[in-house]
Amino acid sequence: MQGLGPHAIFILAAYGVTFAAVTGLALAILADDRKQRLLLADLERKGIRRRSAGAAKTAKPARRPRP
Repeated sequence: MQGLGPHAIFILAAYGVTFAAVTGLALAILADDRKQRLLLADLERKGIRRRSAGAAKTAKPARRPRP
């Protein structure tokens, strides 16, 4: 602690707060990922498919292509 000088407590506190914030964000991301995977599995179990799985053959473009 001598190498940090007279402001060692503030430096260590800043590291502690940063570590807590990053850890909290990582845990929130992991919890959200789990929630989204469960929701997706529930939708797939119900037979609801994603739009990216394939468009219907009768689908029309949103606008006309430019000449």
